[in-house]
Amino acid sequence: METAAAPRVQALADAGLPRLPAQYIQPPDLRAGPSPCPSASLSVPVVDLSATAAATTTDTVGRACADWGAFHVVNHGVPPGLLDAMRAAGLAFFRAPMAEKLRFGCDPARGAAAEGYGSRMLANDDSVLDWRDYFDHHTLPESRRDPARWPDFVPGYRDTVVKYSDSMKVLAQRLLCIISESLNLPPSYLQEAVGEAYQNITISYYSPCPQPDLALGLQSHSDFGAITLLIQDDVGGLEVFKDGMWIPVHPVPDAILVILSDQTEIITNGRYKSAVHRAIVNADRARLSVAAFYDPPKSQKISTAPQLVSKDHPQKYRDVVYGDYVSSWYSKGPEGKRNIDALLIEQ
Repeated sequence: METAAAPRVQALADAGLPRLPAQYIQPPDLRAGPSPCPSASLSVPVVDLSATAAATTTDTVGRACADWGAFHVVNHGVPPGLLDAMRAAGLAFFRAPMAEKLRFGCDPARGAAAEGYGSRMLANDDSVLDWRDYFDHHTLPESRRDPARWPDFVPGYRDTVVKYSDSMKVLAQRLLCIISESLNLPPSYLQEAVGEAYQNITISYYSPCPQPDLALGLQSHSDFGAITLLIQDDVGGLEVFKDGMWIPVHPVPDAILVILSDQTEIITNGRYKSAVHRAIVNADRARLSVAAFYDPPKSQKISTAPQLVSKDHPQKYRDVVYGDYVSSWYSKGPEGKRNIDALLIEQ
């Protein structure tokens, strides 16, 4: 248990600190200061996955992947009640007494990305900290899934996480098929390139912040795996970077946000971009989100699809073993797209 760790962000917020502790203060150039006001029409696309929209789904997804690297899906087949139950389970955990939560604290001996309740993900102790607490669940493959490591004091919590995990796997695989088809690749191409699915489900809790203009809930980054499926509450705070501006990702009722990750950008030869995103915080309301990460095994070699390489479109990225990429991400930190840019091939 991580009982000897630095105080959780929630404990700091509950203590009523008037000023932000120094380790949470972002450098001026990374703070969420005023941004150019985006056009009202500039918002993350919404894609209808219902059968009635099937004729246009592939093209719509392709445009969203190329233009944004992120999009909402509606009529996705996951029951709204399950989305609500997952959010409710997470909220019940974070509203529980600290002593109960700390029983499931991350074990520092298991590494920077250990399963459980934590606040610090990076191996670099000198990095500026995010104003966030989280609970990370290892959910796929099923050999990694050990519900005994998850909270036992929230009724139905463990069953809800299992059901949610299974539903997110089905949806992620469906989306990877659509994304493959949008590039005129065989439907199974991305699934096979990614390999056996490794899934983590991370519930993030962003407490009210005494000086939100100085902090970030989650620093600017692109996810390092294949695809991320995210739900959030109605508070708002997630932003994606597009056309030199930070665009708010406003919650859409019963929708799931799809975020392309770095390995998908490598496989698609940069045709589709992983989305740079961040979470900002506020002084008044706590915010909760749930991210299901669909990633390759660490032994998987990630290579660009040869069908997407030509004289006019030379290969952009070197091949990489996914485990090496992950180690680099955790040691260097998430700022922007620094890790994927290190794989660029000079043209």
